[in-house]
Amino acid sequence: MIRVGCCGYPVSVKKYQEVFNLVELNSTFYKYPRTSTVIKWRSSAPEEFEFTVKAHQDISHRYRLQVDSVTEPFNRMKEICHILDANILLIQTPASFRPDSLDVAERFFREVSRNGLTLVWETRGDLWERSDARSRLREVLEKFEVPHVTDPFRTLPLYVSGDVAYFRLHGLGERMYYYQYTNDELRKLYDIVKGFSSERVYILFNNLSMFEDALRFINFLRDGEFPSLTGSYGLDSVKAVIRRTRYPSSKSMLVKRVGWRLFEVEDGVQMRLSDLLRDIPAKTYENPDEVLREIERVWRR
Repeated sequence: MIRVGCCGYPVSVKKYQEVFNLVELNSTFYKYPRTSTVIKWRSSAPEEFEFTVKAHQDISHRYRLQVDSVTEPFNRMKEICHILDANILLIQTPASFRPDSLDVAERFFREVSRNGLTLVWETRGDLWERSDARSRLREVLEKFEVPHVTDPFRTLPLYVSGDVAYFRLHGLGERMYYYQYTNDELRKLYDIVKGFSSERVYILFNNLSMFEDALRFINFLRDGEFPSLTGSYGLDSVKAVIRRTRYPSSKSMLVKRVGWRLFEVEDGVQMRLSDLLRDIPAKTYENPDEVLREIERVWRR
């Protein structure tokens, strides 16, 4: 079963839970919530709504998986998971946690008391992509049954369990998170993940348009087709995107703020807004109508 959600709430909790039945709680990485707050999160969510939880940075960044130091923070995370009926705890280590620390990680996964909790691990940094590091990492993951968390567009996991495969999508742009997935990319995502035989395949979007992208992906899984991005095409679709940002705005700021977004040229044909914005004059625009007049000139060429 493919389960789709977002890393954190990109919209209000009420609106989110009306359309999704899964969220990865990210706030727990930065702050330990009060027990009363966690109880409220669970009691106010629909019965079938599932939480996964990102472990506090004390575990991954402050104590860096040193098992002698993480007992208290790890127990606090287990209690949060217990209250939420969450079965998965995500450990995300920083890029500074390198392959030469694998012995530390191995001891951590061997000695922490999971109490039935599934631990999944997202490594970060280019050093983990070296063949020798991947070979050793695979051994540790398989030995302790820790599913490897990856962005499937960048690399495939070295290990997934029969129960869980877990993916986090951060975007494919030059800047992490500043990205909107095309229909073709979401089709490719499905082609990748459908090959995993785990009982539960988790797809967590973690880009700036994650709410829209996750909904579009769910629609595709359900109906085999994608909804329109804006409900319009051509310049009307451009207009819907351009009006979302703040003014006055320079050309460079427009490219930064909305250039990564998509618009629909026609049914089934998408372009990135930066393809139009790069050809408009470099100046400060006071309102969206000024931008649209320049874009229309580019469009008519």
